[in-house]
Amino acid sequence: MMPADIVLNTHAIAVLLLTALALFLFTRDWLPLESSSLFVLAALATGFQLFPFSSDGKTLHAVDFFSGFGHEALVAVTALMIIGHALARTGALEPVGRALTRLWEVSPQLSFLLTLIVGAVLSAFVNNVPIVILLLPILTSVSLRMKTSASRILMPMGFATLIGGMGTTIGTSTNLLVVSVAVSMGMNPFSMFEFILPVALSSLIAIMYLWLVAPKMLPDRASELGDTSPRIFSAALNINQDGFSDGKTVEEIIEQTDKQIKIQYVKRAGSDALTVPSRQLTLKQDDQLLLSDSPENLKAYEKLLDADLYSSDQKIDDDHPLQAEGQQLAEIIIAQGSPLLNTTVAKTRFADRYQLVVLALHRSGTQSRQAVADIDNTQLQVGDVLLVQGASETIADLKQQGKILVLDATSHIPHSEKAPLALMIMITVVAIAALGILPIAISAVCGVLLLALTNCLGWKDMAQAVNAQIILIVAASLALGFAMLETGAADAMAAGFVNLTAGMSVTMQLSGLMLLMAVMTNIVSNNAAAVIGTPIAIGIANQLGMPLEPFVLAVLFGANMSYATPMAYKTNLLVMTVGGYTFNDFLKVGIPLTIIMWLSLSFLIPVFYPIG
Repeated sequence: MMPADIVLNTHAIAVLLLTALALFLFTRDWLPLESSSLFVLAALATGFQLFPFSSDGKTLHAVDFFSGFGHEALVAVTALMIIGHALARTGALEPVGRALTRLWEVSPQLSFLLTLIVGAVLSAFVNNVPIVILLLPILTSVSLRMKTSASRILMPMGFATLIGGMGTTIGTSTNLLVVSVAVSMGMNPFSMFEFILPVALSSLIAIMYLWLVAPKMLPDRASELGDTSPRIFSAALNINQDGFSDGKTVEEIIEQTDKQIKIQYVKRAGSDALTVPSRQLTLKQDDQLLLSDSPENLKAYEKLLDADLYSSDQKIDDDHPLQAEGQQLAEIIIAQGSPLLNTTVAKTRFADRYQLVVLALHRSGTQSRQAVADIDNTQLQVGDVLLVQGASETIADLKQQGKILVLDATSHIPHSEKAPLALMIMITVVAIAALGILPIAISAVCGVLLLALTNCLGWKDMAQAVNAQIILIVAASLALGFAMLETGAADAMAAGFVNLTAGMSVTMQLSGLMLLMAVMTNIVSNNAAAVIGTPIAIGIANQLGMPLEPFVLAVLFGANMSYATPMAYKTNLLVMTVGGYTFNDFLKVGIPLTIIMWLSLSFLIPVFYPIG
């Protein structure tokens, strides 16, 4: 039962209902996160405009909900995304990558430990996406050369970068948001390294778990060939005129492949309809067989059936010959900042632009009919992998450009003469903020300006680095947090939490709040969990008469524990795709890691921030 002085008004109830709806929509795959975020903003602004809210003689203006777009934390997050992208594009982290590659050949076990530590340390200052993109091809390459399984080391590496990001106020967008919201509500600002000691101590246990235990819990899914992998790709085989398959029945096609081919659908010439084929169906010119298989099997079927493994929209000519000498298969992963993200193969005119032919598409999870049937017009998302074919020189050039992540055994790290300058700009941005000369939002914006003036990164590249999804989810989350605070909904939820945990010690209440945030962050956006949880944490601290800092840190740490599900954080999706992991793999490794971090930080927070 809520305390008598906490009354839920109509607006507070509406905000709580909208918050529940928002958290539900944020987890729906059928609705883009950008759309659900924009819906939240529109609903808040429209609702409070039509039904004004006043408290203590002060009226809440509906346009105030758009202030999140100009929030200091969002400015800092966006600027740091651009700087991190510049480090990846210029190859500023190349020396780290080369050193790790050499060490793996000397002592794989110790090198793996060092890789985890380096990934964690770098992620305390740089967004972990470029760190993961740097390490993915390195670890994949060394595992192929040493005939070991990359799937045993990629997930621990990804988790190590998430752990490291917890250590400073700029390590993740979640940290920046929590600290900014808490300061705006009256808490004293944290210094950049304010809470690095408790994170470092808990990270020691977590890194040992990721080094010694986690690899034994993960499946062995090593690939046997350098340019292929066990990933399953959706592809289309086009029936050629007068080829073997022209005029043959589906049963004859199956027999020709020694009953190995598994045709999911047939797309008849001149039709967009998909049909499940009967064995008696006769195929003709320009029909398409839609199937899913490994790259090597797809290429084998292409040869056996005298069919073409490419979209009919991609013309094969002298510029992109499919059968010429020196051709290679390669896998291109769609990462954040990729020019292919949120567009299609057709719209980018991929074959003309990159001189490569797209053969197939891999997407983690359940394939939709559209993804299987129309690769050219399927919107690409983070974690997708394109199987492409082209001249080895073309693939090598693509890797050297550094704009697109190519996954194969010969992957190179991009490098340019601007790399030292980009690294120096990043170090300067962090140092100025750490010394308290300028806030991180201002120093990071100045850093972006320097990147532009020194031509380390063009404005077009900066636009690609900015993630519209993050901008919208941050703005929507800030608006929700603002509405909860102004209407009293946050105080009501804080009172409910205090009453539910009334028989517990303050330490147990603190631990319970952190666990609640850890569960929430693996279901909805980590930024949403952080921004919504921060006002509640401050309300709990105020009602208990305790310092704000430990409760704010409980939200910050809990919202960063994105280990248990692949959708919890974008780097989890990248690692899932490359390592071939399943949802259960994340549960199996991520839940124990969450428990380790939760228990250790539940002990350490009261040690560094006494709560009586």
